[in-house]
Amino acid sequence: MKILIIDIGGTNIKVASSDKLVPIKIPSGPTMTAEQMTKDVLAATKDWDYDRISIGYPGPVVHDHPLAEPHNLAVGWIDFPYKKAFGKPLRFINDAAMQALGGYKSGRMLFLGIGTGLGSAMIFDGVVIPLELAHLPYRKGRTYEDYVGLRGLERRGAERWRKSVLDVIERLRAALVCESVLLGGGNAKLMENLPSHVTLGTNSNAIEGGIKLWQDMHDSATATSEAPAKSAKSMKVG
Repeated sequence: MKILIIDIGGTNIKVASSDKLVPIKIPSGPTMTAEQMTKDVLAATKDWDYDRISIGYPGPVVHDHPLAEPHNLAVGWIDFPYKKAFGKPLRFINDAAMQALGGYKSGRMLFLGIGTGLGSAMIFDGVVIPLELAHLPYRKGRTYEDYVGLRGLERRGAERWRKSVLDVIERLRAALVCESVLLGGGNAKLMENLPSHVTLGTNSNAIEGGIKLWQDMHDSATATSEAPAKSAKSMKVG
């Protein structure tokens, strides 16, 4: 089984596969639509061999389909016919949840992705739980994303931004009762002096998470009736 992984971000769309683990980048931004994303990905991967697709989406997802429009891209993502456009079986997952899935080790882990916006998910003893924390109120009438996303970095400067990121990490870790935090996203590399319970994510986390989305198909091929495979729909890992 060969899997194409599409990680949709507010600045770039990263595309990789189980055969090509180093992702290519397709610029996105506020004019990027679902239709354009599909055309760009199909053009960039026209010579690739794959039979399944995993899509990490920057927003809530239900039944392998976006539930809301993305905040940092153009509109038109909810009703787009993805399966028809790609012509392959596909699975959608929140982009932060896909990265969390790829970087999870054990226990109760919070994932925060600090890039264009703020992505969030947690894995609680092996169960992936997508979160939508970015637009909750934080300080002075602004949201968490306003402080730790790209707008916050540009508005407040790197030093003050780092302090806000550390503060947000500790607030959310305490509120969600998590033992560890995986910090990902394009701006995570700018952080310094992270606490011991915070780990920097890697570029491969999203790719590994996209591959794990389909692992239950391999499991079910070898499972017996006494030991059935775990369903990816339940998002249970470990």
